[in-house]
Amino acid sequence: MRRTRKVKIVATLGPASSSIETIHSLFVAGADVFRINMSHASTEMLRELHTLIRRVEAEMGRPIAILVDLQGHKLRIGEIEGGGVELCEGDDFAFDRLPDEGSASRVTLPHPEIFRAAEPGQLLLLDDGRIELEVTDASEDLIRAKVKVGGKLSSKKGISLPDTRLPVSALTSKDRSDLDYAINLGVDWIALSFVQRSEDVAEARKLVRGRAAVLTKIEKPTAITQLDEIIELSDGLMVARGDLGVEMPLEKVPGLQKHITRAARQAGKPVIIATQMLESMISAPSPTRAEVSDVASAVFDGADAIMLSAESAVGQFPVDSVATMDKIAQEVEQDRLYGSIMDAQRPEPEATGADAITAAERSIADTLKLAAIICYTASGTTGLRAARERPNQRIIALTPVAATGRRLALVWGLHCVLTGDPEDLDDMVAKACRIAYQEGYAKLGQRVIVSAGVPLGTPGATNMLRVAFVGDEASRED
Repeated sequence: MRRTRKVKIVATLGPASSSIETIHSLFVAGADVFRINMSHASTEMLRELHTLIRRVEAEMGRPIAILVDLQGHKLRIGEIEGGGVELCEGDDFAFDRLPDEGSASRVTLPHPEIFRAAEPGQLLLLDDGRIELEVTDASEDLIRAKVKVGGKLSSKKGISLPDTRLPVSALTSKDRSDLDYAINLGVDWIALSFVQRSEDVAEARKLVRGRAAVLTKIEKPTAITQLDEIIELSDGLMVARGDLGVEMPLEKVPGLQKHITRAARQAGKPVIIATQMLESMISAPSPTRAEVSDVASAVFDGADAIMLSAESAVGQFPVDSVATMDKIAQEVEQDRLYGSIMDAQRPEPEATGADAITAAERSIADTLKLAAIICYTASGTTGLRAARERPNQRIIALTPVAATGRRLALVWGLHCVLTGDPEDLDDMVAKACRIAYQEGYAKLGQRVIVSAGVPLGTPGATNMLRVAFVGDEASRED
């Protein structure tokens, strides 16, 4: 099983896609990574889905990444008498810590951290940003606010504070428990929700201790102010446009998407574009033209992966959603402008031997019109460097470490193959040519380029390039 596109597809699993038959169909249709959202999944469900995914992985003979998305803080108001109240522009409204049911003038807010952080002039957004208030006065027990944008406010609706950095960790007690369970299962990526500061990522890294890759979801304006520090500490990023679009003007989100995507590529970190990509396919067999353009834009931006959420988790057409996304991505990558756009965004290599080797590898592959780029990678670092170049050729990442192959399944352009370490340099080249031929990325008589670290098996020490001819011996079985 090999893909004809380089951008990867992340499919969220849920009630519509929790059987082994559907997971198998999703993978065949194009899913490279399966996301499990702990906002809706129990640890028992996580364990069951993990087992099913690994069964599909064994059947298909391809590394599959499992991404566990932690819930994060869910900030909600209390109950309102009668189930809801109508708020009008200019109304005064209060949030307090009393246990009584809310009314037309007040409601309980069971989050003391909000009272400690709120200040006059800051915004409060309710019901996914549909209702907007401005704080006029705040104390330890009472927040007074004026309604700027009104609407029907119902019980238990979510509340967010785009201007406020709350004095809480990004990880709740549930997140810590879910993280520990997921790590012990052997998942590949842990996604952090509602990150506000770089310290949130550092805290998660201490808990993970290298047993999985840490992916930071950018969904709060406060995270944007520390983006460079967050990228440095993260193994990957997700542009979570839904929450980001609630807490800041919608017109700013497309520009931020491009900025974050390019910053992540510069750092050699994979980035996922998420939220409402094919939203109409939750209930319709085909997407809107605007959704097709949205997916195409993310691919043109050079994102490592594009993600389906409700479309594959609870939608009526989960497999069709993946297949549609796959077709859009393939069409974009065949467009005559795609290569020039990737080149225009190409980052300068860092002043290291490994970066210089990887940049040279891409240049040689283009000059000699080689069939494939092949890199040996134990830790994944060499594969990430090669992907950052966004070459025209397919990158085949050879690794003896199953966990590395699975993590790299999220990364642009990497076709990961699990294989043992070669015996020597000659065996390294012969093995690379044989795998490139067997995987269908090179034909007999074509040439490939091979990179590795010498001595073999030294993580992060890419220091050797070899242009090799795919001869008759490549067609022989091991």
